Amino acid sequence: MSKKRSCLVIGAGDDTGSAIAHAFAREGYIVCVTRRERHAEALERLAESIRDEGHRAVAIPCDARDEEAMQALVEKVETEIAPIEVAIFNIGANVQFPITDTTSRVFRKVWEMGCFAGFLMGREVAARMLKRGNGTILFTGATSSVKGRPRLAAFASAKHGLRALAQSMAREL
Repeated sequence: MSKKRSCLVIGAGDDTGSAIAHAFAREGYIVCVTRRERHAEALERLAESIRDEGHRAVAIPCDARDEEAMQALVEKVETEIAPIEVAIFNIGANVQFPITDTTSRVFRKVWEMGCFAGFLMGREVAARMLKRGNGTILFTGATSSVKGRPRLAAFASAKHGLRALAQSMAREL
């Protein structure tokens, strides 16, 4: 009998996040997919499509920018579903604005989605994984993590930050 293990996908959207979730489900993980509450129906459709293929999936809406919500999410998955063996941060936050039209609110929101939420996920799952002595944390990237482009200042800043976070965590953990 194989042990139960979960894969947490933060930012389980229609493209990359969905493909990641399906791939890990095929490998026997209980896939826990999450997006913000406003995407709850699409999230449930994704989980249902995985279950229709004979695999296990749970849809859990969550705002990854909310520290208490992320703590509760990780606790729920760990205690009610299965230990998180793989956690994947895939929030895109790809918005385009000319720099002179980028408000501080937009910049902050993009940074919160694309970088800060990655920190919250990474911190919460790393604490659990370190206690167990195993686990994998992955962050999806973008060209903007290494190369800023016109109209993408907020997105590039968030992805640069996420890349630095991932590098720091890799060297520390």
